[in-house]
Amino acid sequence: MDRYKFTDIFQENLDGSLSPKVRISINGMEFGPEVSFNRGVSFGGVNLYQYKNLDIAAETQEGILIIGGFFK
Repeated sequence: MDRYKFTDIFQENLDGSLSPKVRISINGMEFGPEVSFNRGVSFGGVNLYQYKNLDIAAETQEGILIIGGFFK
């Protein structure tokens, strides 16, 4: 797995929500840049706001960035 900065994968929108910059998968749940979410929303059982600004462990498979974990 490769190490990415949170801001390489997610952008913070003007309203404070987050959106992925690329197509991603977390615990089998796949979504892309067309999705935005606010604090408290979980994808694949993960509340990404808890990991905001931490580095991400991920690998690309068939054009999708598979997130495997977070570095604390």
